[in-house]
Amino acid sequence: MPAATQPPRNKDRIAGLAKGLRLLEAFDSAHTRMTITEAARRIDVSLAAARRCLLTLCELGYMQTDGKHFWLGHGALRISYAYAASTRLPRLVQPALDSLSERSRDSASLAVLHEGAVVIAARSTARRTFRVGLGVGSRLPLHCSAAGRVLLADLPGAQARKLLASTQREAFTPRTVTDLRGLMQGLQECRARGWAACDEEIELGVRSIAVPLGDASGQTVAALTISTRAERMTTGEMVAAYLPAMRRTQEWVRARL
Repeated sequence: MPAATQPPRNKDRIAGLAKGLRLLEAFDSAHTRMTITEAARRIDVSLAAARRCLLTLCELGYMQTDGKHFWLGHGALRISYAYAASTRLPRLVQPALDSLSERSRDSASLAVLHEGAVVIAARSTARRTFRVGLGVGSRLPLHCSAAGRVLLADLPGAQARKLLASTQREAFTPRTVTDLRGLMQGLQECRARGWAACDEEIELGVRSIAVPLGDASGQTVAALTISTRAERMTTGEMVAAYLPAMRRTQEWVRARL
């Protein structure tokens, strides 16, 4: 049998830089401190490569170590700041998020689609707290988040189906919709009404609604989401209370992008 064709090598790719960035992303709430062995296993690189990357990141101030374990240092905040300060969309939408959160006393977020997941790009948190803590850079599941659904609804049907089929559609609660047919039907409903909901599908006791944010050409670039505790109001009550203000934010953003 002929040998499998290998993809062409990208001569401009700096392998060490790629490994270092993957190591930075490997730390989360479940992996706050890791040994070299644990870090190497997590991103599937050799021990030697992981050691060099980790020590270099420590030298640059992005990480700290006690000689055995490694963890993110305060220097990692420089990356978050660079994104927030230089990217136009979060800077543009942040005042609107603050206004929505202040009026509703609930949490408002701006989310974007990145590598098959929903990523929080900006957020304004109300006084009420949720069991699941979210911040800038947090990821939400594509298949069952309100933001994921409005972002998927903007894609051609075949592309949306392919993305959903390639992701792990975990059932976080008994209410989570995971079957592909049901999800595709939900996207049709989202396209028709212009908004999506997540009714206790990620966390029991939490409901969210989302609308797409588009530019002047009509292309969806992000999603605007408001989340609340389920005991406060039903999904229908959320739509009645919050959707008009979210629609006004849609128009405001569209006129400025």
